[in-house]
Amino acid sequence: TDALNAFGEIYLKQTLASGVIPQITAVFGTCGGGLALVPALTDFTFMESEKAKLFVNSPNALEGNHESKCDTASAKFQSEDAGLVDFTGSEDEIYAGIRELISMIPSNNEDDMSYEECTDDLNRASEALENAVGDPAVICSEIGDDHVFVETKAAYAKEMVTGFVRLNGMTVGVVGNRTESYDEDGNVAEKYADVLTARGARKAAKFVKFCDAFDIPVLTLTNATGFNATVCSEKVMAKSIGELVHAFASATVPKVNVIIGKAYGTAYVAMNSKSVGADIVYAWDNAEIGMMDASMAAKIMYPGSEASVINEKAAEYRELQSSVESAAARGYVDTVIAPVDTRK
Repeated sequence: TDALNAFGEIYLKQTLASGVIPQITAVFGTCGGGLALVPALTDFTFMESEKAKLFVNSPNALEGNHESKCDTASAKFQSEDAGLVDFTGSEDEIYAGIRELISMIPSNNEDDMSYEECTDDLNRASEALENAVGDPAVICSEIGDDHVFVETKAAYAKEMVTGFVRLNGMTVGVVGNRTESYDEDGNVAEKYADVLTARGARKAAKFVKFCDAFDIPVLTLTNATGFNATVCSEKVMAKSIGELVHAFASATVPKVNVIIGKAYGTAYVAMNSKSVGADIVYAWDNAEIGMMDASMAAKIMYPGSEASVINEKAAEYRELQSSVESAAARGYVDTVIAPVDTRK
């Protein structure tokens, strides 16, 4: 009971420190049972990819499972499936990652020193941005000071990107919708549906709440057309999207949204839109903002019509209802920009 009480006291101290000082856990060996709650209560967790074990119940203690079947204590499982681990790698990579992360975030919630002198050109243009619309991580690497982007939970809910960049020396938290990722040669490696998922929404909500607690401005890169539609996700979808909306709406830090692709329906609203509190909304000049895809809307309004009619009506709908100009005219977009000027 003394040991149990000691664990409880540690949990209490961590909880009291939450939102006051950033908390980081690094797992190099076995972190099991009650000790596994320590990384669960911290803001960021690093885990050595080969030797480290992280679990509440060991893999062999799970009904119908054994370690050779599914190693639930591994860094791979905890980062990709559980989403508890932000960064994995070798011991040296973990130390380097911690140093990089610490340089990005403030030391406490009253510290305004999470910035450094910017030596990068603030008006630097990037011709490659328009071709990288599918991956916010690439966009962040392009627009961030010195092309630095620190992605958090990169292996979990890959369709939602979270991480930190510096803009004019100031740390900024970024949340973005990913529809594809690229390999080292610039070819598409993986594709993702352009929808919000329950996992992605919870991942983003937690990240926004961290930024809000430590006065880190939030930048959103929006490219979403709807919600993931499966029986499994429907069980938690509304709750998860609600958490995301609440995180954006209640955050008192500066919030900027850049619509880089398609922004349809309630998914667009949930992604830091003007209506839920974004201070400034930019949109790329080729973005689409509206209720739904123009072709789908035309098919609904003109059922059974020929393809030529559908195409004609879709073009009319796109111009009237889904264009950037239409959203800007209504005040939902502050400024329409060319992708090349995004950093500026």
